Amino acid sequence: MNSRAGVRRQGIQAERLACDFLEQHGLRRIDSNFRTPRGEIDLIMLDGAILVFVEVRSRKSDTFIHPAETINRRKRRRIILAGQQYLQNHPGHTVCRFDVIAVTGDGANRKIEWIKRAFDA
Repeated sequence: MNSRAGVRRQGIQAERLACDFLEQHGLRRIDSNFRTPRGEIDLIMLDGAILVFVEVRSRKSDTFIHPAETINRRKRRRIILAGQQYLQNHPGHTVCRFDVIAVTGDGANRKIEWIKRAFDA
């Protein structure tokens, strides 16, 4: 298996886990993998009346770096720009936030961490 394919497969699996996790906590999926030339948003969910843009990060281990720490300033900016584009394309949402789901480990050792309001626009 090619390394890129493995990483992509891990990312897809992490996004599914994150979506299921958030739905179990009462959020409703609106969209996923929203792409614009400015950036991409992994999941778009509704938490009551709040539109939630979710970045999903996964790593086999958080020994050296936590998955959320891999979201640098440039990545945050691209997520924010994509969120702004989504809001322009879908008017009517007045309140939104940016959350992160960090997935570490795999199998029975998997841990999911939800960081609400991980960063602001």
